[in-house]
Amino acid sequence: MKSSRQTRKIIFSIFLSVFIFLMGSLCSSGAVFAQISRIMPLDSNSEQCVKIVAALEQYHYLGKKLDKVISAQIFDHYLKSLDPTKQLFTQKDMDEMGRYKYRFDRDLKQGNLDPAYEIFNLYLSRSVLRLEYILDLSKSWATKMDFTTDDVILIDNETRPIQKTVADLYPLWKNELKNHIITLKLDHQENDKISESLEKIYANRLKRLAQTNTNDVFQIFMNSVTTSFDPHTQYFAPRVSEDFDIHMSLSLEGIGAVLQTEYEYTKVVRLIPKGPADKSNLLMPGDKIIGVGQGEEGELKDTIGERIDDVVKLIRGPKNTYVRLKIIPAKQADSTTTIRIKRDKVKLEEQSAKKKIVTLTQGNREFKIGIIEIPNFYIDFAAYHRGDKTYKSTTKDVQKLLFELEQENIDGVIVDLRDNGGGSLKESNDLTGLFLKSGPTVQIKTKHRITRLYDEDPSIEYTGPLVVLINRMSASASEIFAGAIKDYHRGIIVGTNSFGKGTVQELKPLGDGKLKLTTAKFYRVSGESTQHMGVVPDLKYPQIYKVEDTGENSLEGALPWDTIRKTRYNAYRSLAPVYKILGEEYQKRIQKDPGMIYLKKRIELTEQVNAQKTLSLNLIQRRGKIDLYNRQELENENEYRVALGEKPLESLDDEGIELKASKEIMMEQTQSVMADFITAAVKLGYVW
Repeated sequence: MKSSRQTRKIIFSIFLSVFIFLMGSLCSSGAVFAQISRIMPLDSNSEQCVKIVAALEQYHYLGKKLDKVISAQIFDHYLKSLDPTKQLFTQKDMDEMGRYKYRFDRDLKQGNLDPAYEIFNLYLSRSVLRLEYILDLSKSWATKMDFTTDDVILIDNETRPIQKTVADLYPLWKNELKNHIITLKLDHQENDKISESLEKIYANRLKRLAQTNTNDVFQIFMNSVTTSFDPHTQYFAPRVSEDFDIHMSLSLEGIGAVLQTEYEYTKVVRLIPKGPADKSNLLMPGDKIIGVGQGEEGELKDTIGERIDDVVKLIRGPKNTYVRLKIIPAKQADSTTTIRIKRDKVKLEEQSAKKKIVTLTQGNREFKIGIIEIPNFYIDFAAYHRGDKTYKSTTKDVQKLLFELEQENIDGVIVDLRDNGGGSLKESNDLTGLFLKSGPTVQIKTKHRITRLYDEDPSIEYTGPLVVLINRMSASASEIFAGAIKDYHRGIIVGTNSFGKGTVQELKPLGDGKLKLTTAKFYRVSGESTQHMGVVPDLKYPQIYKVEDTGENSLEGALPWDTIRKTRYNAYRSLAPVYKILGEEYQKRIQKDPGMIYLKKRIELTEQVNAQKTLSLNLIQRRGKIDLYNRQELENENEYRVALGEKPLESLDDEGIELKASKEIMMEQTQSVMADFITAAVKLGYVW
């Protein structure tokens, strides 16, 4: 096999040399092509490939075998990862590369990576051509570009057609540069500064491209293979294999954000609760980071196309220092903004469950409501396994808080799981047990069997009215808890659909790298999966997160929602009659509630902006749209402030106020829902 592979490499080498020569003759500055060496797979890559394929087929939850269907998915994922904006490969390229579409299954099992590297080398040479053209054009843009025309640029990659020839790509590249210049002009940069920035940015991108090596190509291609099984199954090359998750957590002396690569961008997946980014209210899931600057005045380094681990290194830094992030906000994808966040450690004490009591007057009655905020599901496993009975955990902390709340004679409890990304499965099970008598809490299905976790303690810490508040970023263990409370009819779930992370991953060492595999799936006791759909609340609030960018169903190839047989459990009396009353009261309230009116307008405004399929390349029109958006946002903010009896703002310089207000509005609504719940439950004869 090695001999035939070696022959293929020689033939491919000749083909690529001819291709690069021809491409160089088409490009006025083809000298850079000589600096970009063609990249070939190593024998070690081929051997690792065979191991990865064998592990996928043996251990993945789906039990799939590589076949023609998966081969086509690998092909599509690979091309999309290399050319997501359809600005590099032409229709002629697609036709020629199409011969590999249904043979990856056979090639991968044999360790033949030549087709994948052939495609990558075409991508590499075309990328160089594009960057050299843009770099050359950026030197004369001030005299050659007209920003008063009615040209537009497509921002919806799915609707952009594949161009027929290389010549057809040049207008796309020119418009890309034009759009970049407009964003810099909107940042109030002068022409000389713009020219300097452009040269530095595109020269650095060329330099990064030239540093691509065979292991980089191998990781990119193998992750196109693994994500054809599901998006959480990933291969880690030795460089990043120390991380369990491709999402890089910046929880240690950073900003407290979880990031992932989305094509050429670094995207914010979620924020660590109570971390610097979360407390700043300046960053939110779905935002794309395109530049990082050190300190309050440091130069912003372009990060488009950077490896995610390199971006993470730029963002991390010593406590009490500042990092500046240039982002494309999820709420306004046609503009950029620069934010400043002070680095800090995520303090463990701030991650712990906390309580507070609020008093609410509704009608003729005063309600005393206990609120328990749970940022994540934590446990000191080391102390637990040592048998130390004083070990710290979510359940133990919440148990203590519930006892203290009951001493205060509270009327009801709200458990706030917003932005809780999960954590210990054991803690999710044990916490559920504080509110139930006994029984199963979750089902776990592997390829071969179904197991269940049980609350075996018949005691109940809290028996009164319960409301669980969730949002789009409530995931995994949070969804298990909320799902169990819902299935047992133990309380009311309010908020928005949760994340939908209902799969289990394991990390397997594989040669010098590691393979993260999806090996199981979570199901509620009712038999419904938490995967993809998440937990659907009994009472829905407006969705402030852009669902296209957040949640499991935003991930291409995510495993579907499905059901298995429900297990035996003793549910409480159905709360359906209560849901009806709560829904009616909620609808009455939001028609006149200033907070909900504000929230509705804010969401509508964001949806209008994100519905755009194109961006104007007319500077005046572009500036006018952004000014209009900012005026509408300020007007909405001031209407809300006036309704609350507060002084209007002159500008929205105090960034983050919208997100902070949204969180507070949701909690205020939940307190009112709790009051309605208690009133309705008493009226309908519910007894706890």
